[in-house]
Amino acid sequence: MGSLYTAVASYLDARAHGGRWLVRIDDVDRPREVAGAAAGILRTLEQFGFEWDGPITHQHDRLDQYEAALCELTSRALTFACTCSRLQLEDESRYPGTCRHRSMPAGIQTSIRLRIEPGNVMFSDRVQGMYRQDVAACVGDIILKRRDQIFAYVLAVVVDDAAEGVTHVVRGADLLDNTPRQILLQRLLGLAEPRYAHVPVLTEADNSKLAKSKRSVRLSAESPLPELLRVFSLLGLPLPPARFSTVSEAWHWSIGQWTVRNVPKCLNLRVTD
Repeated sequence: MGSLYTAVASYLDARAHGGRWLVRIDDVDRPREVAGAAAGILRTLEQFGFEWDGPITHQHDRLDQYEAALCELTSRALTFACTCSRLQLEDESRYPGTCRHRSMPAGIQTSIRLRIEPGNVMFSDRVQGMYRQDVAACVGDIILKRRDQIFAYVLAVVVDDAAEGVTHVVRGADLLDNTPRQILLQRLLGLAEPRYAHVPVLTEADNSKLAKSKRSVRLSAESPLPELLRVFSLLGLPLPPARFSTVSEAWHWSIGQWTVRNVPKCLNLRVTD
């Protein structure tokens, strides 16, 4: 339900403004990829009547672009090698700069971090309003490439959005605090900054994030119409004037009704069966 909620919000926002809606498979972390998961996602989108524009893109096809962006930052002395493991940093609230000024011997396995200087990054979110974060104070120097040589999401998504000409991003509020880090990278790389809209994260009755394992809020792709109508309501759309007989009718009506101003202005939205 949570994934459907954010997908519907982004789809309605794109279609209501005459925009293109893109599908990208974020599979840069290949060792954690579940066989058949991408095909299952696309099949579910089709069952709910989503229609995407252009070819489906995959992050694993863009590794050269990520490396080029990393090399640009490194050439400007904006990165450094780090040997710290998660275990070594588990008691730290932020990265303390342990390896910032260290010289690393050749042949040692390291991650690559971006040097983050103090100062607020601010942006106006279309749902949540003005948001600011001092990235240096909150998280410290962020990882761009892990010790296992896998590129971090924060770098990959920034490069991807620029390459695909993304102008608007609609996603869950659980990524709100990640956005200033992306904006910081966009500015360092001279890339355009998309407009962001972070919709509430749907939660269980106990305020924890919706989880399939809990089975408290079921979602059936075999009955897409009632599920869509439920999501429309959670996004602040008015009650439809009549019953719809097809998913296509429901999409047509909801696109005409969409305005981001009606989305609840909260980070979490409780949902029950």
